[in-house]
Amino acid sequence: MKKLKLFTDIQESYNELVYKVSWPTKSQLVESSVVVMVASIIIAIVIFAMDWIIDAIMHLIYGLGF
Repeated sequence: MKKLKLFTDIQESYNELVYKVSWPTKSQLVESSVVVMVASIIIAIVIFAMDWIIDAIMHLIYGLGF
């Protein structure tokens, strides 16, 4: 009985994937990819700036000779 349920679930999943899922068009996919790349670059720049500032502060603190 469970085997039949498994096959039924697989068939329903396949039908949903093929007939009910809306796939993005090529232009939508390219646009989304560009948005992700730009956001990644912005986040990388922010993290770099934060690291650079903290590094400068730590060099200043350690340079005081406490």
